[in-house]
Amino acid sequence: MSESIILTDAGLLPEDLLPDVSHLVTEDDEPLDNLPSEKQQRLLTETLYSSWNGPSNAQGFLVAANVGLFPSNKQPPIVPDVFLSLDVQVADNWWERRHRSYFFWDFGKPPEVVIEIVSNREGNETGRKILEYARMRVMYYIIFDPTRQLGGEVLQMYELRGRQYLPMSEQWLTEVELGLCLWEGAYEGKRDVWLRWCDATGNIIPTGAERAEQERLRAEQERLRAEQECLRAEQEREAKETALQRAERLAAQLRALGVEPEV
Repeated sequence: MSESIILTDAGLLPEDLLPDVSHLVTEDDEPLDNLPSEKQQRLLTETLYSSWNGPSNAQGFLVAANVGLFPSNKQPPIVPDVFLSLDVQVADNWWERRHRSYFFWDFGKPPEVVIEIVSNREGNETGRKILEYARMRVMYYIIFDPTRQLGGEVLQMYELRGRQYLPMSEQWLTEVELGLCLWEGAYEGKRDVWLRWCDATGNIIPTGAERAEQERLRAEQERLRAEQECLRAEQEREAKETALQRAERLAAQLRALGVEPEV
């Protein structure tokens, strides 16, 4: 990184000291991605907005796909497939050029997590990118390599220790209170092995559609349980009526024989 950015105590530069971004390319309007990567990115972003409230004591979060990270206004950005940043908020006037990308001096910090989805060997995920993210002080660097293009594990997770990344022995990101796991199942009608966010016990964080289905199943279970309770009550009522009818018939037979039944 060519230039350090000095932040105020509040974490953000004063308005009159904000760098000029008019020369920076914040979007090229020529997206080119493959179908599996696009759907995987959407799964990782949509899930958190649908079913996650953020970690304890955090004031909001931002998760995004294919948005440039600008640590300095003196160099081009690096664009992760997905990133997660805590305690940040997108500006209300986000269409303004100075708010349209993730400028470190605007948000006051780097993201906590970056994720790269590997589909070929051109991304240099274990070379240039791992060095760049370390220089940016990104806490967790995740590589998802579903077709093993890099020759290693499908899921590689790194944590910044000092100035370099070290492989993680577990899949729990302590500082963001989230985990990552491989999940085999169907997402939007496509069955595959997906990278999913999960909680501390390994349960996946559901998408909006999965939450809706869970609620539907819970409602159906409640309906069935209510029906079973009504049926049980009806059976008990009928059983009592049948027993009473038998007792009344027996009493009538005893009276016919001149015996007064005991009440």
